[in-house]
Order: sequence, then C-alpha cells, then structure tokens
Amino acid sequence: MSIIESLRPAPGLRVLVTAGASGIGAAVARAFCEAGARVHVCDIDRAALDRLGSEVPEITSSMADASVPEDVDLVFDDVQGALGGLDVLVSNAGIAGPTGAVQDLRRSDWERTVSVNLNSQFYFAQRAVPLLRQSAHNPSLIAMSSVAGRLGYPLRTPYAATKWAIVGLVKSLAIELGPHGVRVNAILPGTVEGERMNGVIGARAATEGVSVEAMRAQYLQKISLRRMVTLDDVAAMALFLCSPAARNVTGQAISVDGNMEYL
Repeated sequence: MSIIESLRPAPGLRVLVTAGASGIGAAVARAFCEAGARVHVCDIDRAALDRLGSEVPEITSSMADASVPEDVDLVFDDVQGALGGLDVLVSNAGIAGPTGAVQDLRRSDWERTVSVNLNSQFYFAQRAVPLLRQSAHNPSLIAMSSVAGRLGYPLRTPYAATKWAIVGLVKSLAIELGPHGVRVNAILPGTVEGERMNGVIGARAATEGVSVEAMRAQYLQKISLRRMVTLDDVAAMALFLCSPAARNVTGQAISVDGNMEYL
C-alpha cells in the first residue's frame, strides 16, 4: 500500500457516530459515508435525523438521548441490525452547558452537562469496546473533546471539566485496549464556525456585557491563525485517525483549532 492509499480509511468500515444528525457529528458521518463506510448515527433531534436521512439515505439512524443508558442499549441493538458489528465509534455527543460564574451556576445545569458530555462517553465506550475488540479492520474509538480539554475556560467550568475528563478517559482506554489492537484518540476542536458557536459567543457576550461583534473579535484574537475551523476540518481529522496511516496513533489528544492560545 502506498502512502497516499494509506491515508484513506478502508472501504466498508462500520461506523457509529453519536449526536450525528447535525453539526460536527453530521459532518463526520457524511465524510465517512463518502469514503465508502457504512454509517449509523444516533441523535436526540428527530427533525435533524429525518433531514439527514433524506439527504443521505445510506446512513441509518436511531433516536436516542446519549446520556440515558437504556437509550444507548437500544442504539446498539440497531447497530447490530444495521451494521452487524462495529469498527469505529465516534463519540461526539455533547452540550455547551451553562455560562456564568461558578457560584451562580445551578446544580442541575452542572449535572446535565456532566451527564451528556461525560457519562455518555462511558456508556457508549462500555457497549462499543466488545464489538471493537472483535473487529479485524483497524478498530478505533474517537472521543470528541474540545480545546477546553487542554485550556482553562472561565465562566464555562462545567464544560471544561467534562472535556478534560474525556482526555483522561481516552488516555486510559488507549492503554487498556492497546493490547487488543483497538486505538483510542481524542479530537479537540477549537472555535468551530456554525450555529452552536454563535450561541456560545452570544451567551458569553451577554454575561460580560459586550456586543456579539466584540466578543467574536475577542475569540478570533485568541487564535494564532485568526480564523475559526470548519466542520470539515474536524471530519478530516476523524477520517485520518481511522486510516491505515494512523495505525500507530493512539492515546493522543489532537487539537484542530488553528492554535487556540487561551480561552
């Protein structure tokens, strides 16, 4: 196999993407589908699932709340039916969580952020690992963290805490699963263009009492390249991590962020 050929994931990979109906998840699902993979997604948003299904009918789907273990079990029932096994898990489910000083945060908002962002990672890994260990196709688990998983993030402590925890989970699982040939990595997206980032910027602007335009300029000033990353930038990294070229890449927390210097 040439180096160029090794950069492409093997066709026919069986891939599950959580929160895969919109945003980063949908970009990753579409990219794998275009690369010849068989893709299943789950999402809590029925309308987004329907929209993705109409646009890319080859992608199968389940409606599920990734923070609910019973829903996760049902997703894996669907995965077995649709794919007959699993070679790649992209564990992408997450929410922005609350914005505010720690003393002002509601405990329920903290608990919901931990439940969606961190507990879901455990629930899906626990169910996926036995299937990945059975795979003979360069099995890989990718957990979606954030640049907030390597930097402190004032006024976003629940989000940052969960994203740091995901990196710890990944590094531990890489050691645990390496002898079984399963690779585990985290992708740490930076400021990603799109509706979700617009909401984050708007909330931060409101909390600090500045305009949205001024807050957006502040975010760009923190990035060495002075530009946001795109959904496709993140999807491209996921494809690489599942390609033969990455067969010795595991236990890594890889930033795709234009070099975010601080938050």
